[in-house]
Amino acid sequence: MTAKFSGGKNIAMKVPPHQYDATVKFYRDLLGLEQIGGPAGDAVGFKFGSNNLWIDKVPAMSQAELWLEIVTDDTTAAAKVLSESGIVRCDEIEDLGKSFDGYWVSSPASIIHLVNAQDGSWD
Repeated sequence: MTAKFSGGKNIAMKVPPHQYDATVKFYRDLLGLEQIGGPAGDAVGFKFGSNNLWIDKVPAMSQAELWLEIVTDDTTAAAKVLSESGIVRCDEIEDLGKSFDGYWVSSPASIIHLVNAQDGSWD
């Protein structure tokens, strides 16, 4: 079986602590985006058109990064396709938990992507 891929609706912005509050204020107060629920801790989400923008405070970061979601109908087949194409898995960057059906990869341009079996699982 060959895996099918599509863009997911989640975008994660990983932000260092010294930029976090100003970044949240920019999207919430200046742009007036609708705030949505999210994981507990140092993360906040906003409706971003048809997507969700998650802003996460990450102490180990020195500059912001954007992470994207890819949805697939078969994460195992997708892993094979990606590996055979030279795409690097990088599961060590963030623990998804043992029950999560997905994993992290890095694109050739070093953009992190969550390969996920269920679109919107960060909701």
